[in-house]
Amino acid sequence: MIHPSYISLIGRLLLGLIFVMSGFQKVADPGGTQVFMQAMGITWATILFYLGAIAIELVGGVSLLLGLWSRIGAFLLVLFMIPTTCIFHSNFGDPNQTIHFMKNLAMVGGLLYVYVYGPGNLSIDAGMQPAITTTDLAAMNKVVNQ
Repeated sequence: MIHPSYISLIGRLLLGLIFVMSGFQKVADPGGTQVFMQAMGITWATILFYLGAIAIELVGGVSLLLGLWSRIGAFLLVLFMIPTTCIFHSNFGDPNQTIHFMKNLAMVGGLLYVYVYGPGNLSIDAGMQPAITTTDLAAMNKVVNQ
């Protein structure tokens, strides 16, 4: 059986990878990204907002890949995913867009798991946490059992 720490690492890497790849794709083809956004009714003022969103994709994705400030990265990505999903994947008459909508919901679910449960033991975040000693555990048990 695979240790849960490795499964958590793999899940976090897969979540982070999709955002990093998407962010780099937008950076590599800004003209194509702008044409796509305009076709969806996004104005120039909003495009500036989405340039910031590209930064969120890259920073949030890298935070997941490294396991560094993972909860913050996951939270920012959830905030990014909500309007993105509603704007770009809400044409439910198109089965492909429905699939993308559901895929994004699943990604939000994974991000919420990282936000609530953290990045797992194999992360920079975990390495920055102070170790809990047996003395700490005994003190916690004493408080709980009173």
